[in-house]
Amino acid sequence: MTTFGKWIARRTAAVMLGAALAAPAALGAFGSAAPAAAQETFTVSVIYGPEKPQSKIWYRFAELVAEKIPDAYDFNVVTDGALGGEKETTEGIRLGSIHGALSTVANLTTWVPDGAVFDMPFMFRDQAHIDKVMAGPIGDEFKQLYADAGFKVFGFITYGARHVIAKEAIRTPADVDGKKMRVLQSPLHIELWRSLGANPTPVPITEAYNALETGVVDYMDMTMSGYHALKLNEVVPFFSRTAHIYALGVMYMSQSQWESMSAEHQAAFQAAADEAIPYFNELAAAEQEASLAAAVENGAAVVEVDTAVWQEAMAPFWESYAPNVGGIERVRAIAAVE
Repeated sequence: MTTFGKWIARRTAAVMLGAALAAPAALGAFGSAAPAAAQETFTVSVIYGPEKPQSKIWYRFAELVAEKIPDAYDFNVVTDGALGGEKETTEGIRLGSIHGALSTVANLTTWVPDGAVFDMPFMFRDQAHIDKVMAGPIGDEFKQLYADAGFKVFGFITYGARHVIAKEAIRTPADVDGKKMRVLQSPLHIELWRSLGANPTPVPITEAYNALETGVVDYMDMTMSGYHALKLNEVVPFFSRTAHIYALGVMYMSQSQWESMSAEHQAAFQAAADEAIPYFNELAAAEQEASLAAAVENGAAVVEVDTAVWQEAMAPFWESYAPNVGGIERVRAIAAVE
């Protein structure tokens, strides 16, 4: 087994044994079990399982940091949403109980409202377009906005395109009129679907399955990988390929903790993130169609839609919501990046 494989096995076993947050303190209490050199515990919250890209990015990050500054940090990657959903995780980072995580930009709009611009429908064309935008001045501008709000953003990730998943086939925007929709806890997502006549209800992703199963909501939008990973096909078996929004996210930690680190440690963390982020994007992209195929094998039905109809229905939202995210010129400028 490779060093990386042994590391994953060790961390996964630690989590399964319930060592998430208490283990470092417990080991220290018994003297002989404590490491010879003091290590700083870096607790990471992951909503998905240890086999998913959302976890693997942190395993890779930890290995890279260990190569650069050996024995400085003990990375405690807590998976399966054990430390809460996105909102709870962000609050944990602000309080210092959680040290690192991934987050959708939609989740962070509570602190940086302008970040909602990246969730404007049909604004990004593909991954290459996203990479070009986020590697330029716009990405730098938003890293500073997040820093001002208390978050050190290492870089931007792409979860995949969002599609509509429902209890019955949804083919056109008219089909969502009057239906109850689970939406991200984001004003943009709430207003976008309300503009189409839906009744949006913010629900944490960790509670989405139950909300769909019990009828609290009728449908939601999700990436292909999330659809399969969370077994949502069991309660909403129709998958409509709308690809209306590319779900962008960040790899981040507390800005105050970042500022307390030495320059050497900061450099090691940033260099590790610079390698881990492309790794995540590759993994996430590779698993999209494979995840949908697996969901279909388990009973899901793919609904093909006319994307142009959805674009036309959501086009007025650009004009109506743009003032909330920096203005229509900013939206158009992002869309026009070549």
